[in-house]
Amino acid sequence: MYFESLCKELSALKEIEGIALGGSRAGESFDQNSDYDLYLYVSSVPSEAIRKSILQKYCSYMEIGNSFWELEDDCTLKNGIDIDILYRDIKTFEQGIEDVVVHANSHNGYTTCMWHNLLNCKILLDKTGELTQLKEKYNIPYPAQLKKNIIDRNMRLLHGFLPSYEGQINKALKRGDKVAVNHRIAAFMESYFDVIFALNEMTHPGEKREVLFAKKGAKKLPVNFEENIDSLFSSIFDDSKKENVPKLLADIVENISCIICSVNV
Repeated sequence: MYFESLCKELSALKEIEGIALGGSRAGESFDQNSDYDLYLYVSSVPSEAIRKSILQKYCSYMEIGNSFWELEDDCTLKNGIDIDILYRDIKTFEQGIEDVVVHANSHNGYTTCMWHNLLNCKILLDKTGELTQLKEKYNIPYPAQLKKNIIDRNMRLLHGFLPSYEGQINKALKRGDKVAVNHRIAAFMESYFDVIFALNEMTHPGEKREVLFAKKGAKKLPVNFEENIDSLFSSIFDDSKKENVPKLLADIVENISCIICSVNV
């Protein structure tokens, strides 16, 4: 009730051109406690005063104007469910997707997240039709050059070059620098999953439930995929197991490399 009423009132604002629901709520893999990820496509961002006047009717807690990643209002609805409301310029959003999908520019992990966000969102409002047109425009097969570029870039980050994460992790382990180990393991996994999803021509779903998404949708997964990840995370901060980490990293890289060679990317 609160969510629907909030969306209705936001829709009436002249600045709001489109509204899309993302995350698990846009599909079928959600429960009654799942958060709402709401994307507002705007001609200009409504003032904080206007946003607060609307949100306070439906929310028991509000953080207005957070900008750690995108501009957003992070709130808890009066029914106890969290809602993240993000404000986007649709032209800027499209430019980011075009840079990846059309121009095949890869990132250090998470390359196709925004493309995934567009393709999998549920459009709730589209005053100009632009959001629907954008979704249809990019509902295309996975570009071969993008696949190659993601794999090439992120495999170099995983292994074989002086800045590669594998080497950085092993050095940090020898120094006993747990903060650096944690930081580089996270980066290693970002690039590793970017390769996994690109290999399988899947858009990247984001940082949550990556193993689950890969197991559910990927046709090609490395040998001991989940087992090696579990073993790695159980070993990195266990002094009795940390000597296993270099071999686990090497095995993860070797196993994904075998798939890349087998499909001749």
